[in-house]
Amino acid sequence: MTAITSEQLERRGALSEPAEVYRRMVEIRTFEDQISGLFAQGLIHGTTHTCQGQEALDVALAKVLEPTDAVACTYRGHGIALALGMTPEEVLGEIMGRSTGCVGGLGGSMHLSDPTIGLLPTFAIVGAGIPIATGAAVAFQTRGEKRVAVSVFGDGATNIGGFHEGINLAAVWKLPVVFVIDNNLYGEYSRINTTTLLTDLSVRSQSYGIPGRSVDGMNVDTVSEALAECVERARSGGGPSVLEVRTYRFAGHSRSDEATYRPEGELDSWLKRDPVKIRREALLTSGSLSEVELGAIESEVDTRIAEVVESSKAAPEPGVASMFQNVWAPADEDSR
Repeated sequence: MTAITSEQLERRGALSEPAEVYRRMVEIRTFEDQISGLFAQGLIHGTTHTCQGQEALDVALAKVLEPTDAVACTYRGHGIALALGMTPEEVLGEIMGRSTGCVGGLGGSMHLSDPTIGLLPTFAIVGAGIPIATGAAVAFQTRGEKRVAVSVFGDGATNIGGFHEGINLAAVWKLPVVFVIDNNLYGEYSRINTTTLLTDLSVRSQSYGIPGRSVDGMNVDTVSEALAECVERARSGGGPSVLEVRTYRFAGHSRSDEATYRPEGELDSWLKRDPVKIRREALLTSGSLSEVELGAIESEVDTRIAEVVESSKAAPEPGVASMFQNVWAPADEDSR
């Protein structure tokens, strides 16, 4: 495995500072806000899924985990990739199908990956990361490594077989894995109350004899504290746990979705609890940063992301030969 770069390590380590936590949350929000325009310009092919409103969970993961830990997340993974230390150039390059992307522009928006920062390939299939993270935890346990695997998945994934199979296996073998339910109220276009009778999804952990907890997903400190407990349990040999993080996606399911199915007033209600604004207000109230300092961070991020957009537009697309760079084939007939 390629070693983590100094820039990635610096980005990850910076999250120990309150100002940098806010900076990363603003970076994720600003980055995702740019995606809509790029998609409309035809510079992003296929589809893409943004995470405005879910930045607290993304940054909390990076704050708590070590770069050697593993994260398996969904197609809504831009924010997690940025939080874990992937540079905006690497993320946007991949989304735009440029050779500067994290996998050379071959994966696109839904298939980001960089094992050097602990990001396993992101998954377009609902719940697919659950057994993958469980498998990574098996490897960590077998090798006697003090590493933790985390699977981040949506509320809809709690209704599939892989969710129950993965958690059951992890519970029986006391694997070092944390199952994080990113409950943003919607499984694609279906509101959770139309598909699931439970209002507290973490209670499903009780069926497998492991801890479960539900927390406010709009406050990065709250999420970090809860996640740290789960990760410490896993790392110390205590086994798996389930953490439901109650978030809300401000955008639709994908860039073609205007979310007209949402009840009137629901979005406005959640916007009042914007995780970026909550973090900003907390920094001001505590006196950690002034209005001038916060404004400077926001201005710096705007400039940085604007530069990344322009450099990504100018970056080359991968050539035809790149299709075969990561494909294995026997050297000759005798080696088959």
